Amino acid sequence: MDFLPVFLNIQGKTVLVDGGGTVAARRVESALKAGANVIVFDPRLGEEFSPLLGHANLTHQKRLPQESDFEGIIIAYGASEEAARDKFLAQTAREKNILVNVADVFEYCDFITPSVVDRSPLVVAISSSGTAPVIARIMRARIESLIPATYGRLAEFLGGFRQAVANKISSSANRRHFWERVIDGPVGDLFLAGDQKNAEQRLISSLDTASDNGQDSKASTGEVYLVGAGPGDPDLLTFRALRLMQRADVVLYDRLVSNDILTLVRRDAERINVGKRPKNHTMDQGDISQLLADLALQGKRVLRLKGGDPFVFGRGGEEIEKLGQHNIPFQVVPGITASIGAASYAGIPLTHRDHAQSCVFITAHGKDGILDLDWETLLRPSQTVAIYMGLSNLEQLAKEFVAHGADPDVPAALVENATCASQQVVIGTVKTLYDEATKANVTGPSIIIIGDVVKLHPQLKWITPTQKDTHAMSLQAQKRL
Repeated sequence: MDFLPVFLNIQGKTVLVDGGGTVAARRVESALKAGANVIVFDPRLGEEFSPLLGHANLTHQKRLPQESDFEGIIIAYGASEEAARDKFLAQTAREKNILVNVADVFEYCDFITPSVVDRSPLVVAISSSGTAPVIARIMRARIESLIPATYGRLAEFLGGFRQAVANKISSSANRRHFWERVIDGPVGDLFLAGDQKNAEQRLISSLDTASDNGQDSKASTGEVYLVGAGPGDPDLLTFRALRLMQRADVVLYDRLVSNDILTLVRRDAERINVGKRPKNHTMDQGDISQLLADLALQGKRVLRLKGGDPFVFGRGGEEIEKLGQHNIPFQVVPGITASIGAASYAGIPLTHRDHAQSCVFITAHGKDGILDLDWETLLRPSQTVAIYMGLSNLEQLAKEFVAHGADPDVPAALVENATCASQQVVIGTVKTLYDEATKANVTGPSIIIIGDVVKLHPQLKWITPTQKDTHAMSLQAQKRL
């Protein structure tokens, strides 16, 4: 982080702006909105100043700034676009320990003026540390579309109850829990729908029944969130997943959850790695389920973060069974399952009217390495088979397919670290895929795709964001394609 993000209180303080053009006008406008007294220096102000000149807190000096003008100034803005004026302003301000910002002259900037989404009193500031201001403006436009104007009024409304909540709930962590339930619950919904009267009544009722632990006095049990983190790319998370990731007190995560996704979890949340590798389990499934229940019974909000989708080979059903035994409330947030992400990013559609009219998801992780699969179902024509956890059994898996009647030349693909920057796609056939994966040194989490749809990979891969693509086709497979 190159700059410390802060919001500076400049109400009643004096800001100096040097310049008379568009950039200077924007600096003046922002400072006046924040309650500052502004002195602008320029012999002639542009048309952009017309709506500002009548402001009681604005003074216009029809000259260039002098050294004596910097006394009592908290911030100095340079926006003249003249090198000599900018240099004088920056040097003088720094000599007097005044924060200075000169437009488009990075070495003269003690701070960056960000792009702002204004939902006062809620304000979002976006900065690229001066390296790519266009990206910051694009981000601002996107955030503008996501945050309704009523959010600012909601913040102002809730601010009126801040002291009452502080008097009732002494712990800062428990106050945060209370406010999150208010904002994400019926109170927030009512206010955003325009019903402020009922929103206020619900908030007062919630506060009346709240205890000092921040919970409703009638319910001290926490909550569990089973969230699908998707196949790896954080851009594939749902909005609901992100919201719950920021709400949790403690996080139990799998080894398939990428570091990029973990960074989106609330910073002060406790993190517990419960990942399982083949023949090396950090924690048994029964212990994980029990830990979820124990933490929730302590009143904590527990995030169970799983790679892919919780209900697709994620054992989420077993975990909520344990929660149900203890009457613990829970939420389940779907995620993009690994085979969907792998197929999309590899340019291999799992279904296609000319190649496959059905798709079967299976796990090849059999007990003691023995594959107990429904081969009659798997070998149906015009069907794609997506195989989870099959890398360690890939050689045996291929032999079993052929032994049960599969054509050894059926196209097959292996996608390692799907949707991540390190994604690798290996192409072959049922007969050759194991050898090709060995040559490609595949060791990471992988999805295997078997079926005619793999033929489409060469022509569709260009539209996908893969970083590395290994075309390890046998000569026989190439002839078939």
